[in-house]
Amino acid sequence: MAGQGRLDGKRILITAAGQGIGRATALACAAEGAQVIATDLRAELLDGLDGMRTELLDVTDADAIARLAADLGDLDGIFNCAGVVHGGTVLDIDDADWAFAFDLNVTAMMRMIRAFLPGMLSRAQQSGSVSIVNMASMASSLKGFPNRTTYGASKAAVIGLTKGVAADFVKQGVRCNALCPGTVDTPSLRGRIASAADPVQAEKDFIARQPMGRLATVEDIAPMVVYLLSDDSRFVTGQAMLVDGGVTI
Repeated sequence: MAGQGRLDGKRILITAAGQGIGRATALACAAEGAQVIATDLRAELLDGLDGMRTELLDVTDADAIARLAADLGDLDGIFNCAGVVHGGTVLDIDDADWAFAFDLNVTAMMRMIRAFLPGMLSRAQQSGSVSIVNMASMASSLKGFPNRTTYGASKAAVIGLTKGVAADFVKQGVRCNALCPGTVDTPSLRGRIASAADPVQAEKDFIARQPMGRLATVEDIAPMVVYLLSDDSRFVTGQAMLVDGGVTI
């Protein structure tokens, strides 16, 4: 039918929707007809997301997640996008940074899924399929990178969480997949480049590790999330979906 989007009528919640991949995905989902609930820790980042319901959410706050789940009710999809990147080798790891990385990158996703899954199971009984997409990375159990031990370990845990949820609920219409991007040109990456001892060389190094010879844009990544949230991927679950410009060939 003309004008029909791949996510028509679906209620999709996105965390860290204020910038970067989260924002691009929120806009892409809305363009495909979804009713988007865009959340972020900072209210000003949610400006301009017209036509969407916007909510402040600290995903490390279990009580805030529970309140939002009670308020929103049943969802068709979640994109757990919020996360943090720490640098350094195992010799550089600070216990507090390690704990925060796992709290934000893994535990927050678990709490989001735990809070919203009962409603999603109810939704799945009606529609036959609901979808959870978790932000992982090519830097995970899939590939090791220098100076990314904390980050890689936390993103490996995301893949494990994803596969566990997928296995537990596959027969009940719940799909759960992990998105594993390569190096994406986002505000987070720009911050890491700017903080490097030699920002020009740091950018060159980030670009050089992609065989395609460029950084990914957020518009390279968002379509995969739309696909995984849509019924086009109705036979896909428990997968770590790489969008990495050929890094892991």
